[in-house]
Amino acid sequence: MSRRAKGKRYDTNEKLNIKKVIAVIVAIAVIVMFVVGIKTLLTESPTKNTEQTSYYPVYTNNKWGVINQKGEIVIVPQYDEMITIPNSKIELFICVYDVDYENNTYKTKIINSKNEEKFTEYELVESVENIDKNNILWYEENVLKVKKDGLYGLIDYSGKLILPIEYSSIETLKGVKNSIIIKKNDKVGLCDNKGNIIISPEYKEIKSIEEDYKNGYIVINNDNLYGLIDFTKTMILEPIYEEVKPVYSSNIFIVKEKGKLKAINKDKETLIENKFDDVKEINSDNLIFIKNGKYGIINIKQEEKIKAEYDDLEYAFGDYYIAKKGNKYGIINLSNETLLPFEYSRIAYRKNAGFIETEKEGNINTELLNDKLEKMLEGIITDIDEIKAYIRIRINDEYKYYNFKFEEIKASEVLTNTMFLSKKDGKYGFVDSMGKVVIDYIYEDAQEQNSYGYAAVKQDGKWTYIDSKGVQGTEKYELKNNIIIDFIGKWHLAEDLNSYYYTDAE
Repeated sequence: MSRRAKGKRYDTNEKLNIKKVIAVIVAIAVIVMFVVGIKTLLTESPTKNTEQTSYYPVYTNNKWGVINQKGEIVIVPQYDEMITIPNSKIELFICVYDVDYENNTYKTKIINSKNEEKFTEYELVESVENIDKNNILWYEENVLKVKKDGLYGLIDYSGKLILPIEYSSIETLKGVKNSIIIKKNDKVGLCDNKGNIIISPEYKEIKSIEEDYKNGYIVINNDNLYGLIDFTKTMILEPIYEEVKPVYSSNIFIVKEKGKLKAINKDKETLIENKFDDVKEINSDNLIFIKNGKYGIINIKQEEKIKAEYDDLEYAFGDYYIAKKGNKYGIINLSNETLLPFEYSRIAYRKNAGFIETEKEGNINTELLNDKLEKMLEGIITDIDEIKAYIRIRINDEYKYYNFKFEEIKASEVLTNTMFLSKKDGKYGFVDSMGKVVIDYIYEDAQEQNSYGYAAVKQDGKWTYIDSKGVQGTEKYELKNNIIIDFIGKWHLAEDLNSYYYTDAE
């Protein structure tokens, strides 16, 4: 176990560009997907969740405890290590104690909201943690890792044993959900988060194919030969290759045989050979290939649709590709025509929403383009909710809402809060669903009400909260380094988004 500073789980050299408020979107979008509970916290109705208790780690006076959605202390802060809560709706709190950093040993215990200890028959009980390429942490659903007599197994949240305690180690396949690496007799296999064995422990190594477990897995045997197994346990490629590239396609595979990299089909027939140094992506019959450090596109008929002349290529939609020249991005088609000029510092296609995000160096705003590459919106994006299909964007210091057709909508059409953020004469206040003012326009800045009825407001340079009845808190914070401002009672969301906890410290 690595030493943690104030609960920070993973260190990274990558820094968020705070000037680019798109970082807020990235942070929100990623946390929404992978950190249990934050989606509910940021977007759902305060009236929907008050009956169901939620739990969050809290840090105060250099100690860790647990609070509920009302800001009430559930577990008194007394622990030196951050308390892990694998699911915010379930009262299973993993406490770490007796930590010996020199020998890398520690103990754990599971307690509930009544401070009762659970699963005491095991030497160790831990959450099954995973982490994505952006260093964002999540927990595998309804599964815990347990240790007994020096060996590991899996239980579900009720304590039912779902994987026998017979493995020397259990770890997640990093960046891939529902994929747990199990080790036995120095060989590795793989199971899902219900304990079902997908790959028996008979391989030297298992690798992912991109980030979706449904894409299958690359297996490497003791002879360092590569094969491919899908999630239904079907052997797609026998381990006879010198390499299998982690590029997903349902019927095209990139393998190395006799020192040569080539594309083959399911029948092991060679489709393309001696045409590339590597392959980044496959879309239909088109491959984004790499040759001499440059990117191009070739199809399975071995026709070079685009010569290897770009510094990067990424498929968007239709026959549109995001291309990079030097340090600038544009959009081209399969005829190599430039459809969007190379003047952007970032371009991303949001597949589930059907639009393109672009940024330019030195501009804090994000531009949103439709599928015809027409600019539809420009501003600071603060939320893109792909479930409810809306965009929240800050334009000229005012928050506005749009659907994915870029039609402006009211906050009350997508949120079911008891009050809604509003702006007038440069100040923020709140109105009800009918537009009647319920909190006067007296704040320098403010955030929408969260799922528990608390809204963050800024006055005289400091942040505090108002509750669902409009009562303002007495605690005030500057929160200069916080990307997301959010409160549960007097507790504010911490600066460290990776750890996701609440605190009363600046």
